[in-house]
Amino acid sequence: MGQEFSSFFRFESKRLLWFIGITFATIVAFQYLELPYGNVLLSLFSAGNIPTSGSNKIQGKDPPPVPEPINNVTIFNQGNVTIESSLETDNRTRVSGVNDSFFDLEPRNQANSSLELGESNKSSTVEGIEKTGNVSVGWKEENLRLSSYNNSMGLDLLTNHSGEENVSRPEHESASLNANSTPSMTNVSPRISTKVTSNDSNIPLFQKDKKSNSMKEENEGNTQTKNSATVSMPKENHNSHVAVPEVTTVSEMNKLFLQSHASYRSMRPKWSSGVDQELLWARSEIEHAPIVKNDPDLYGPIYHNVSMFKRSYELMEQVLKVYVYREGARPILHTPFLTGIYASEGWFMKLMEANTRFITNDPKTAHLFYLPFSSRKLEEALYVQGSHSHKNLIQYLHNYVELIAGKHPFWNRTRGADHFLVGCHDWAPSETKVDMSNCIRALCNADVKEGFVFGKDVSLPETHVRNGLNPTRDLSGKSPSKRNILAFFAGKMHGYVRPILLQHWENKDPDMKIFGKLPKSKGDRNYIQYMKSSKYCICAKGYEVNSPRVVEAIFYECVPVIISDNFVPPFLEALNWETFSVIVLEKDIPNLKSILLSIPQKRYLRLQMRVKKVQKHFLWHKNPVKYDIFHMILHSVWYNRVFSAIT
Repeated sequence: MGQEFSSFFRFESKRLLWFIGITFATIVAFQYLELPYGNVLLSLFSAGNIPTSGSNKIQGKDPPPVPEPINNVTIFNQGNVTIESSLETDNRTRVSGVNDSFFDLEPRNQANSSLELGESNKSSTVEGIEKTGNVSVGWKEENLRLSSYNNSMGLDLLTNHSGEENVSRPEHESASLNANSTPSMTNVSPRISTKVTSNDSNIPLFQKDKKSNSMKEENEGNTQTKNSATVSMPKENHNSHVAVPEVTTVSEMNKLFLQSHASYRSMRPKWSSGVDQELLWARSEIEHAPIVKNDPDLYGPIYHNVSMFKRSYELMEQVLKVYVYREGARPILHTPFLTGIYASEGWFMKLMEANTRFITNDPKTAHLFYLPFSSRKLEEALYVQGSHSHKNLIQYLHNYVELIAGKHPFWNRTRGADHFLVGCHDWAPSETKVDMSNCIRALCNADVKEGFVFGKDVSLPETHVRNGLNPTRDLSGKSPSKRNILAFFAGKMHGYVRPILLQHWENKDPDMKIFGKLPKSKGDRNYIQYMKSSKYCICAKGYEVNSPRVVEAIFYECVPVIISDNFVPPFLEALNWETFSVIVLEKDIPNLKSILLSIPQKRYLRLQMRVKKVQKHFLWHKNPVKYDIFHMILHSVWYNRVFSAIT
């Protein structure tokens, strides 16, 4: 009896062990081969997830992923991730409860009903994809935190301010924006524009996001009509990813620009148009341009390829048609201002809207569509001093885009890729990167690390116009033999570079005239005379990479010395800045004098002569002339559109 019981016990034990083994193998197979219900089976044998009585829910979710920091970027090790910087989250937050007349996008006396912020809040949602540099950042609607904004402002905000630089570039702004922004789950440094990859794949992290949502986006795109009011945002162009180093030299920018023109392509139009074939024809013509020798109007050494530039410019004059949207009310739209350090956008608006050569009244024939708003007027009219928030400015532009997308079919044909804007205010990049990220953006604040996209965006010259009636007054300077000052700088202590410059060179050397803000003089005579009498004019960045001193130096025939890491010089597609300027890295400020003295006199004379040759490309005229700054800005936009177009 005892022997039979022992045999029976051993038999049952083996059966139990086999059952346990088979069960364990089944769980492993479901879990690691990703078969259906794997998590459910695992949860049944998990002590912490046993279903309780009265509950019909099995707790089988994996714990949230642990963020893994890589440099300044926090990444979650999974395929579908939403990444936002705290400032970007704050900027995308919708504004509610505002019914202010300054948000009217159309005049009251027009037949079309005006689109106001309060009305649009009921029907529209900030959506889309934000391009930061060459990285597209997606977000889901549930991550947008709705908030109220008390925007009570009077007519006094529409009056012109004196001392534009003080108003537009408050010293506390950079720090306070970060301090007051809404914290987000993941923090991405706004200076990151290189590719970010997940730990488990060689596919870029954001590219994986796009692949997971590609079918949904295709379905949504197919359901839109040509005159849909939906603001369509771009799908990511994976070929446009260009990794950039922490500090990008101008030589490297030239390479990145050529690389982007070979690889960057905008969105494929939703329906074909004759203008697309004209753009492709123009690209072929430019690429096979006839060799130019000894052109009396173009001094070859200051250009990357004078033959391609000349042919592209000729085709622009022959072919280009621009449609200017009439929608929108003053003062933010259709209101140019012609003086101050942000005058570039105002002069371009004035001359573009009055142009008869390039403007077309038939949008079907247009190669480009101009959005005639002023980033300076936008800040002046809507920014609440001390609020440290740009939300209502971004909301205004969102409403404007929805207005033109609802009234016209052209935005949705290319998702804005054939539209362009011209903005010189420091905040223009952040204000336009949500709803206008797919547009060609001509920006004074052209920073490689802050979202500037080579092959699409344009570096806009920042010009300090002192006389709106005669913008070329005081042009030129002393001859090289009479320039007895080695280097000159004067300006307010904006940003971090200028204090370092003064720390090393203020009152340190008689050859280096390095000052803070100069005492006031009529018409800035002291400042102008210093520029006219100096060999080299120091163009040190302020709060942002751009500075009006770059164009001022050229205006007064002083060789510009650019101290601003990652600043994209204007008209980079045409001009070779290394042939007529000196670029000094910020870290080399202590060696500034030795760098300048190391330049032989013969080379300095050549640099100064080329500054005079390139000067005509940076001059405003009441009536535009060939190759002037108006035509050069338009050419940059045209050139990028030609090389990014796809059919």
